[in-house]
Amino acid sequence: MSQQTSADAESLRPASRLDRIGIPRQLFWGFIAVLIFMIGDGVETTFLSDYLQQPEGGGLPGATAAFATVTLYGVAAMIAAWFSGTLSAIWGPRRVMWLGGAWWVVFEALFLFVALPSQNPTLIVATYGIRGFAYPLFAFAFLVWAQIASPTKMRGSVAGWFWFAFTGGLPTLGAAVAAVSIGVFGLSQHGTLVLSLAVVTIGVLIGSFAVREEHGLKPIADETVANPRSLKRLGEGVDILWRDRRTLAGGLIRIVNTAPQYGFFAMFPFVLGPATPGGGFLTAPQLATLASISYGANIAANLFFGVFGDRFGWRRTITWFGCVGCAIATPLWYFTAVSTQSFAVTATFGVVYGILLAGFVPLSALMPSMVSPKDKGSALAILNFGAGGAAFVGPVVVTILFPLVGGGGVAIAFSALYILVAFLSLKVKDGCDPGEQKLAQRAAEHVTTARSSA
Repeated sequence: MSQQTSADAESLRPASRLDRIGIPRQLFWGFIAVLIFMIGDGVETTFLSDYLQQPEGGGLPGATAAFATVTLYGVAAMIAAWFSGTLSAIWGPRRVMWLGGAWWVVFEALFLFVALPSQNPTLIVATYGIRGFAYPLFAFAFLVWAQIASPTKMRGSVAGWFWFAFTGGLPTLGAAVAAVSIGVFGLSQHGTLVLSLAVVTIGVLIGSFAVREEHGLKPIADETVANPRSLKRLGEGVDILWRDRRTLAGGLIRIVNTAPQYGFFAMFPFVLGPATPGGGFLTAPQLATLASISYGANIAANLFFGVFGDRFGWRRTITWFGCVGCAIATPLWYFTAVSTQSFAVTATFGVVYGILLAGFVPLSALMPSMVSPKDKGSALAILNFGAGGAAFVGPVVVTILFPLVGGGGVAIAFSALYILVAFLSLKVKDGCDPGEQKLAQRAAEHVTTARSSA
């Protein structure tokens, strides 16, 4: 338990202003690095698929461009999300951040200056798809670092700040940078992608050299682990799924967490927007605005629920606000949008869903806290894999169910998934959870009172 002990010992020092708002002061520049890195990564979000279909972008067929930017990239990111935890357990999270940062810069440079000028579809798809391994290694390795280096009482707040930085960059500020670059300054789409490379490089440099904290270069293991840096440990963490079923439940909860979010925005153009048969009531710009509003509400709520979870309890916040809240908000959002045909009403319920979605933030604190030090990397690997898997599962559910049951059926199916994981969340418990500690304290006080009365 050496890692938790040293982090908690750090918390005994006088609190700084950063500590009081939930950011460990020694990790401050890491959050800045993730924010800047994800801004650069998110620049391409709103235009890349269309750009790849244009002559200057390679002239790829629409299906090929979609395969590169959604399917291949998503699968690569999902795999890398897993390795961000397992490699952090072997090498230490800082080295994994170095790997992810270098990987992004190298393959983006190949994509921009070799593949696109070559007009070779295979090379374009390959270089972009391979780049998909990079951002989870950089960002999620820092999430691992932040959790193992934070005092237990701050882990919910730390998770909130991490997701604030992550989603603040991708897609929110990243899309804003693209809008200003192309729409205000008149840069070409290729020039804007070069700008994103420069922004990511700045984030990589900050993450590589400005963060100085002792846990970063250490394997996530304790003295009971032989050869903690051995690559053989990559496969060892899988067995935690059956050794501790709470981690399996946590992984499934994380997939369901944002799968409906990705699914809805894949489906909305066909049920609310211009691709709707007969025409929808939302234009393409309104759909983009709807996404921005919902994401914006979620970003602010991430901070609130991180701090709130440290007081109300991690598991209780996940169950009641994340699972049950989203189970109600998901069909409510869809059916009010369809019935009212009003952008204002649709945006309002999008905000409600975005806020409640942040109720899952404490899962990032709970997952690593409920296992031994040698298994923390594996638990976070499962959590990160779930985050990557959500982007893949959500659109797949829409693809399978929409032709059979329509948009309403998909919304109900997503609500049912949230109810299912609400029951699973009851199994994800640990004594470190502030909520469980309060329940134990109340039980002890009740026993003491009963004995005194007797």
